[in-house]
Amino acid sequence: MARAAESASDLDYVGGVEVGDDLHAFLESKRPHVLIDFTHPSAALGNALHAVKHGASPVVGTTGIPAEGIDELERACGEAGLGGIVAPNFSVGAVLMMHLAELAAPFFPAVEVIEMHHATKADAPSGTALATARRLAARRKFEHSTPERVTLANTRGGEEGAVAVHSVRLPGVVADQEVIFGLTGQTLTIAHRTTSREAFVPGVLLAVRRVVGEPRFYRALDELLGLRA
Repeated sequence: MARAAESASDLDYVGGVEVGDDLHAFLESKRPHVLIDFTHPSAALGNALHAVKHGASPVVGTTGIPAEGIDELERACGEAGLGGIVAPNFSVGAVLMMHLAELAAPFFPAVEVIEMHHATKADAPSGTALATARRLAARRKFEHSTPERVTLANTRGGEEGAVAVHSVRLPGVVADQEVIFGLTGQTLTIAHRTTSREAFVPGVLLAVRRVVGEPRFYRALDELLGLRA
């Protein structure tokens, strides 16, 4: 992180890009149309609200923001006449994974979600995994098996609407997720693998173009892809 920027001109440059840690000074001097935030849940909401005050549409990929915080941001964007988006995942492939899982859900009585991220990820489960579980639970009532004896606590993962969610945190992983459905004599796995953070770029660019072009607030990338109303 660069040193604090005491004024609009007090910024460091890395690879020809201005770098600083005074968001107010940057927004005041540059007046951007969009603020893209992939930071930390403790800072993301404040950053986004600050951007709206300066006329910048927020594009937020930081997960872990409370639902009431997203509601507050939507209200702020509406009052300012700005577009905005808070999405649990900006990867097109991940969004399609969730959509396909929703299509499969009515045909299977049981399902579990396994998500894997880098070891420094701040939240668990991931926003994508939690959103997936909630969307699947809305499609049907699933069965969640409980063993007679648990010799290690939390082995069966967390549970959201009878959908078990397991989080893996390891160095070397970017962002992977599997949705595993079970039916007598068979399983169906819908998986998405991320090999680099470049996977998020197409979705972010799509979001930037959209929120600048219309004063609408989005809560997921699939709305921009026409997969949800």
